[in-house]
Amino acid sequence: MPKDFSISVADDDAGLRLDKFLATRLPDHSRARLQALIAAGEVCRDGIQIADGSARVKPGQRFSVTVPDAKPATPKPEAIALDVLYEDEHLLVLEKPAGMVVHPAPGHSEGTLVHALLHHCEGSLSGIGGVQRPGIVHRLDKDVSGLMVVAKHDKAHIGLSAQFTVHRITRAYEAITWGVPAASTGTVDKPIGRHPKDRKRMAVVASGKRAVTHYRLLAAAGMAASRLEVMLETGRTHQIRVHLGTLGLGIIGDPIYRPRRMSPVSQDLKQAIAGLGRITLHARRLGFQHPVLEKELSFDRPPPTVFDRLFEQFQREF
Repeated sequence: MPKDFSISVADDDAGLRLDKFLATRLPDHSRARLQALIAAGEVCRDGIQIADGSARVKPGQRFSVTVPDAKPATPKPEAIALDVLYEDEHLLVLEKPAGMVVHPAPGHSEGTLVHALLHHCEGSLSGIGGVQRPGIVHRLDKDVSGLMVVAKHDKAHIGLSAQFTVHRITRAYEAITWGVPAASTGTVDKPIGRHPKDRKRMAVVASGKRAVTHYRLLAAAGMAASRLEVMLETGRTHQIRVHLGTLGLGIIGDPIYRPRRMSPVSQDLKQAIAGLGRITLHARRLGFQHPVLEKELSFDRPPPTVFDRLFEQFQREF
């Protein structure tokens, strides 16, 4: 059923833009969503449709807002099994397997996490931006496994996105890398942007966005390989892979960000690495405040056992 709201402008609201005013009164809806409703003719002032979200409101004016039912999402739901750690009417936390793409895209029109979520959450999605779709607030690359949180409605989506924006989300990864860092703990604080020569890659560039990564050495296999805990303060595309690269480290199994120097290994170890079918990066810990219930949630899921087997093989060899 569509929802109708009637809102009056108080003296303190005088001079606000209409879209900003509505956002203060309807916090469960994003400003972008309200702007779309204005453009669609769903907002009226004293019975007259208003099409300009930048119009300034005046005391005594009364606005009516109609929020239509969420439209069905374009991707078709697919019955793909999901490993869900937590779920309620507002959000869910799951472990994404390596090999699964998060969003549909050219070349990935089926089998994505979004397709799976549409089936899993059928009947419980009230809509993100007016569409019955899951609210993806952060991503993991296709060949990275680990924990993700997904919103089921606008209010949860807005609240989670805000925590990511102010870096309030706790995110810790485990990685197995070529090489060993010079220090057992450290921080990389270098801006990341699109690679100037290869548009498919990211790089440390002066014009990039600030990116901060903390790391801690968990174990070493001689000087050939490391097992690291990596904590993200920011969340840029390929941030861990780029920042570890500045330390001369490369995540094992990563075909894109290969380090210049890698220790020679046995044929057995080469075959083990070639058979991974993924990169050795796993989002292990995720912590945040529930955007509706306001309780702290924390989850920990260790990496797949293939990480242990591979690193033990490195340690035996080095």
